[in-house]
Amino acid sequence: MLNTVRSHINKEMGGALFSQPWRTMPGNQETLRNLKSYQPKNEQVTHVRILLHGPAGAGKSGFINSVDSVFQGRATGRALTDSISGTSFTQKYATYKIRKDPESFCSFIFNDIMGFESSYGVHEEDIKLALMGHVKDGYRFLSERRLVETDTGYNSDPTMDDRVHVLVSVVPVMSVSLLSEEIVKKMRAVRLAASDLGIPQVAILTKVDEACPKVKGNIKNVYKSKYLKEQVEKFSMLLGLPVNCIFLVKNYSSEIQTNDDCNAYILCAMNQIISLAEDSLDNPPNQPAC
Repeated sequence: MLNTVRSHINKEMGGALFSQPWRTMPGNQETLRNLKSYQPKNEQVTHVRILLHGPAGAGKSGFINSVDSVFQGRATGRALTDSISGTSFTQKYATYKIRKDPESFCSFIFNDIMGFESSYGVHEEDIKLALMGHVKDGYRFLSERRLVETDTGYNSDPTMDDRVHVLVSVVPVMSVSLLSEEIVKKMRAVRLAASDLGIPQVAILTKVDEACPKVKGNIKNVYKSKYLKEQVEKFSMLLGLPVNCIFLVKNYSSEIQTNDDCNAYILCAMNQIISLAEDSLDNPPNQPAC
């Protein structure tokens, strides 16, 4: 199916580019320094918790590895991935810290979660519980039933640190037009639940190099690609997210070394994620967010 989509893109779009990028990028070194030095201003919070969700195989674990790779200056693979199963490889509620130097970690953490599938995968209600901090680290998700208060994986008394501060939807850019109505409905329901809780949301569209031949040839063309901009706008309409909260990223997968061009897109997304988190921590509880 993906080969058919790639062929269609090559024929219809021809790798068409704008003459200038439609989004400007912050400087890598300054952004990396700011992210490493970031500390939440809210004294009730010691770290920002970032929850990634989306369809199975979207690149959620890959994005965590890619952020870790940028900060370590080498390709890493702490969040395990699988490229051939076709189902969600992540089964547990897993927490990942990012080391900023040999002695300490950054003041943000990631939570990876089981992916959505049409007839399998994570329950949307479990994601809603995670948003409120009710899911304990290491809980194994069950597709046949949701988490309940009597389960050992249920956190009955979550702190501010247990709660999610930013929700990130992760979807392969070529899959935007192929998402099933059921998965879109689930993602939309989770987004609305996050908005009710005052949790800001960001979207990461992955695998940009597989979607556009001009980007595959030169990663600097990501925000010049007319096709990729069209997919960003389509995804904005699907979930109701503003375009400035949707980011294009190439995860590190085959590479064994990092490079400044790929790092730029990852850092750009992380910069907005942390900025939105900090803004939300200043808002009263249950204040709607974008």
